[in-house]
Amino acid sequence: MANRSSWEKRANARFSFFADAEATLSDGTVVPAQVAELSSRGCYIGALVPIPLGTEFRLRISDGIRTCELQGKVIYLHSSNGLGLFGMGVRFGQMGAGHRSVIDAWLAELAAKVPV
Repeated sequence: MANRSSWEKRANARFSFFADAEATLSDGTVVPAQVAELSSRGCYIGALVPIPLGTEFRLRISDGIRTCELQGKVIYLHSSNGLGLFGMGVRFGQMGAGHRSVIDAWLAELAAKVPV
């Protein structure tokens, strides 16, 4: 869930959001991941394999009901500190109107759950 301090620091509200994801790299490598946070411009994913900073890829996100596919780019990377999991900030690239509507629907649902 987004909190007031994150709203104040960010141009776009970020919400806790858990969904399955998979990143398909330009060489065809598929990296399974989990989305942990979502905003209108990007997301934060965790994976067992790091995707190098600056890498562009195709991202597929699914909450079990809806699926969204879009371009993504790693804009920051957190190491696992020995835990075997890497966290990556992903900025969304181009996406079709249908996929944008899925992101917008998820965000509307998440915003409705934020306490006032």
